[in-house]
Amino acid sequence: MTTCWLQSQSYAPAAGQVGSTAIAADSGLFVSWATGVSIERGYVDISNPDYQANGSNFTTYGEPDNAIGPATNSAVSLGDGGQAILTFDKPIKDGPGFDFAVFENSFSDFYLELAFVEVSSNGIDFFRFPSHSQTQTEIQVEGFDELDPTYINNLAGKYRAMFGTPFDLSELQDDPLLDKGTITHIKIIDVVGSLDINYASYDSHGNIINDPFTTPFHSGGFDLDAVGVIHEQVLGIDEIDKVLIQLYPNPVTTQLFIRQSTSSQAEVYDLGGRLVYSKNLHKEDFLDVSNLQDGLYVLVLLSSDKISQYRFLKR
Repeated sequence: MTTCWLQSQSYAPAAGQVGSTAIAADSGLFVSWATGVSIERGYVDISNPDYQANGSNFTTYGEPDNAIGPATNSAVSLGDGGQAILTFDKPIKDGPGFDFAVFENSFSDFYLELAFVEVSSNGIDFFRFPSHSQTQTEIQVEGFDELDPTYINNLAGKYRAMFGTPFDLSELQDDPLLDKGTITHIKIIDVVGSLDINYASYDSHGNIINDPFTTPFHSGGFDLDAVGVIHEQVLGIDEIDKVLIQLYPNPVTTQLFIRQSTSSQAEVYDLGGRLVYSKNLHKEDFLDVSNLQDGLYVLVLLSSDKISQYRFLKR
């Protein structure tokens, strides 16, 4: 097994070592966990899209629900470049120190599959944490080779199973489209660790990120176990009403899933104010938006006692 080191080490070490930022799944720091998820699987081997494992050229290991609730070491595999969008009963806020942590299911401190982390406060505009990989880029880290976590910063998967990689919202640049006090969505995107520029992923400094590649298995790519919340927003009455209704995925391609506390009438309007779709919704239901043109829409939910409005992006 080949181990790829550099001469200088800049970042926190593996779980259990002095200076590590890893947070154990049973830590009292966690006040809640993700309650909703949508998954877009990636290829088993993006460099050979026709290659199949377990009868599919996309990863198949695990179920999306494995990423909901506390970390259990039961994960869902994203595959090469695959992604997950997670939602929460209450928004995450920027508090002192780390605000949430992402759990992968690595079996060791040095077999690490990495992922980018992005957040959104409206479900449409996502902002990526600045990341850094100091792993050498001369020799490909192959499928079962090792990485040194002291060369990795702000990439999920830095720590072994049952230890979360933490993230601090204050590290994100201010932007008018991002409310760090009301984070509603977290996106996890698998890092394709290839040194081939046709498939490579890059950190915030423009460095190619070298991590195990290829991993041509039905469980390839980043394995998402859980997202634990450390700082949760304290909600007022109006904010609670908003959180009781969850929409995902957003952006959406075919089906927009809606979870709410009561049934409602859904009306979808384009930006010209034209009604383009309507449906009576149950508490847990979906809208088939596959026939809508790509673009931004306004969703109006009418129940017996209130009217709520939301934006979603069809693409």
